Amino acid sequence: MRIDVLTLFPEMFDGVFSSSILGKARDKGIVSLNTVNFRDYANNKHNTVDDYPYGGGGGMVLKPEPIFAAVEALPVHEQPGEEQVKPRVILMCPQGTPFTQKKAEELSSEQHLVFICGHYEGYDERIRQYLVTDELSIGDYVLTGGELPAMVVIDSVVRLLPGVLGNEMSAVTDSFSTGLLEYPHYTRPAKFREWEVPEMLMSGHHENVRKWRRKESLFRTLERRPDLLVDRELSKEEKAWVAEWHAQQQKVE
Repeated sequence: MRIDVLTLFPEMFDGVFSSSILGKARDKGIVSLNTVNFRDYANNKHNTVDDYPYGGGGGMVLKPEPIFAAVEALPVHEQPGEEQVKPRVILMCPQGTPFTQKKAEELSSEQHLVFICGHYEGYDERIRQYLVTDELSIGDYVLTGGELPAMVVIDSVVRLLPGVLGNEMSAVTDSFSTGLLEYPHYTRPAKFREWEVPEMLMSGHHENVRKWRRKESLFRTLERRPDLLVDRELSKEEKAWVAEWHAQQQKVE
């Protein structure tokens, strides 16, 4: 996969792209991570990339010319024996579609991603209409720019690529990957102060451990994110566990 990030602050990505999982994925050649300062593509002597909005109002708006030129100047990503790969051009924006694990999985199947990180009041609408393929938001709040959201999305996508994680099952069992929150984890020591690891996890009975984890995932989701279960089709076993959870809650009350 090739990932290009258009930003006015490429230095913000230096540490992120060279550290931890992203750095390892880059070193292994699994992903190519690149930054482009789109100010370099400004078509005026002062290298300005923003201007006042037509119609008046506060703030400045990013001009279309430098961003279009920067995207169009990107090297074409080709796979051996395949046609040229058309990139997904992603605009990080509070108005975008909420980013989810499902979207991360979808993007992880692409070969070329381009992220546009904006600043100021917003983008010239022609960037949205004629250049980008996706608009993404990481939450209902406003940041000073699109760099941090782009880092979040890139990290979420790259860790799903084959060979990136040491244990391929890690991504499969993550919260949201199964539609449920992840079950509780424990490690040594078996007893810490007066708190002990659940006996089931030390039983060595793999099927019982698997059931315990599924049940705990369901219980944790019921407690913390019941909205995730609204459209979920529950199995007979899961329905029984839901009834058990509600009975426990009534006892507590």
